[in-house]
Amino acid sequence: MIPSNEPLYGKNPTELAAICADLGLPRFAARQIARWLYTRHTENPMEMSDLSLKNRELLAARFSPVLSAPIRETVSIDGTKKYLFRTTQGAYIESAYIPDGDRATLCVSSQAGCRMGCRFCATGRQGLQHSLTAAEILNQIVSLPERDRLTNLVFMGMGEPLDNLDEVLRALEIITSEWGFGWSPTRVTLSTAGVVPALRRFLNESKVHLAVSLHNPVHEERMEIMPVERPWPIEEVAAILREYDFTHQRRVSFEYIVMSGLNDSPRHIRALCRLLDGIKCRINLIRFHKIEGSPYFSPDNEAMIRFRDTLTAKGIQTTIRASRGEDIQAACGLLSTEERNRQE
Repeated sequence: MIPSNEPLYGKNPTELAAICADLGLPRFAARQIARWLYTRHTENPMEMSDLSLKNRELLAARFSPVLSAPIRETVSIDGTKKYLFRTTQGAYIESAYIPDGDRATLCVSSQAGCRMGCRFCATGRQGLQHSLTAAEILNQIVSLPERDRLTNLVFMGMGEPLDNLDEVLRALEIITSEWGFGWSPTRVTLSTAGVVPALRRFLNESKVHLAVSLHNPVHEERMEIMPVERPWPIEEVAAILREYDFTHQRRVSFEYIVMSGLNDSPRHIRALCRLLDGIKCRINLIRFHKIEGSPYFSPDNEAMIRFRDTLTAKGIQTTIRASRGEDIQAACGLLSTEERNRQE
């Protein structure tokens, strides 16, 4: 028996077929429901007009809506928009919409808060409230006012995606399947700090791009700023990545927040070259964005360019990522809601 009062949104065709069988709906109804959910983004069964009224009523009595519009929008001077959503458990998450010429990228969250505890990240200071369901992840996309303008999606918002792998993979399946949103996997990138037990499964079960939050190639130093390094060293992450082919459609990149005097020396460049040897990749340099109480500082433009050019000369494709939305706390490492504190 299918439990009552759960969301219909977020279910795959196999689950929809089981629901139809349980309720006595014809088998083909599962395809109809999927089309309403993921092509027309309609989760209200009473609006699914190609189902009989009786079947619509059966579905409506069993399933509850889960999609909801953002409760706040904040706009940056550079056009970036930060959206605040309330989760079904009463927590708050943020996502960032980043327009850039013909591209429009949405940075989505996979958890409310995060338990990775990275020292340079405002989200990590919250701890973890809860992981999001696939429906809550997808809600950030389908309830976005700019939904139809999106060209790219990055799982780089609040939370560690591989710490919520089941629901993230479910969301990715819906996003990239023909019966779902129908997006090419090349339009999606997932970022991880390196949760080794989940990494191989992610690589085997999805085709989207991977971005690894690196930030320091030296084990002892990375451990100081990223506690994830203690159980799962970045060397182990790199060893796994060498087993996979990133020379065709799928790519891997390494995100590197540059902190002046902490991870930008010639010694770090040499360590990066050793660590990434044998991996077809690029490094994205990100200027550190100051958060209250942080002891870290951002390098100047000349230092960023010098770091980039030195890595490029060593044979590692390296770019400097432009900061977007810093004035509204929407830039990398800054997604952290204050709404939860206001409610307490």
